[in-house]
Amino acid sequence: VLKAYDSFSPWREQQQMYKLDIGWPKTPEDFTGQTFCVAVDSLHGLVYVGQRGDNVPKVLVFSEEGYFLYAWNNTVEMPHGIFVWNTATDSSVWITDVGTGKYGHTVKQYSPLGKLMQVLGTPGNAGSSLIPLQFDQPAEIFVEENGDIYVVDGDGGMNNRLIKLSNDYKEIWLTGTNGTGIGQFKIPHSVTVDAFGRVWVADRDNKRIQVFDKVTGEWLGSWSSCFSEDGPYSVRFTSDYKYLIVAQLNINRLAILVAPPVGAIGDCVMVHTVQLAEETKPHLVDVDMKSGAIYVAEIGAQQVQKFVPL
Repeated sequence: VLKAYDSFSPWREQQQMYKLDIGWPKTPEDFTGQTFCVAVDSLHGLVYVGQRGDNVPKVLVFSEEGYFLYAWNNTVEMPHGIFVWNTATDSSVWITDVGTGKYGHTVKQYSPLGKLMQVLGTPGNAGSSLIPLQFDQPAEIFVEENGDIYVVDGDGGMNNRLIKLSNDYKEIWLTGTNGTGIGQFKIPHSVTVDAFGRVWVADRDNKRIQVFDKVTGEWLGSWSSCFSEDGPYSVRFTSDYKYLIVAQLNINRLAILVAPPVGAIGDCVMVHTVQLAEETKPHLVDVDMKSGAIYVAEIGAQQVQKFVPL
């Protein structure tokens, strides 16, 4: 009976959308800590991995083919989120640091080789202030091409907020307090911006994604029906902005959702899932906006996996 039922299940009929690149990376033993985050520099073909642990390099850099290039370690205590920002002339790597030591509670900008260029927040001090800027376990950052910055703060600290900063690090708008209501958060864990002026936030412990207008910060809608089994840990768009890739850590799954075009957010529609091995624990993902490949940072498996579109 099960077999007959299986063959009629819509999941079985689906075209697979991604396949695992088993050759990435070339030397998996380079992962020596817990891999919390990954960011793709699609302009230069580089992949940055943030990992935690004692006496391990905190940032590893690979080529998109999977070759290990170099590592750096200074002034990163406990990486949580990582983002590569490209301009016409330059690229830099932003890292959110949730450590509790002298470098923690900050969002930091590095050169591709690991030189510290900018620190947002008050190193070593958790707080909610905007002048001076303070964070408490900032979870993730997204930087637009023009330099506008979105930070979700935080990963279980006193703050449950989404902040937009100008390219000179002043507050443009702020939304969110701790709670379950519209525009409130319980562990805002990941943030991304689409091509239509909307900011998408993985509101992890509320088991929903909330969407805001990037200019005004106004709430536009939310999705929760897709996340009854487990909240969203990570949000990233595919390179054509047609789908949203969501990591669900506790059920070891990537969910692929239809991204609505301009206008109403509507209800969420899950078109595909990629089931990962038990205890993989996918934490944060990133998408190569050139090739469409998805990179998944897995804290359970202590590895990053690459999935390529079919």
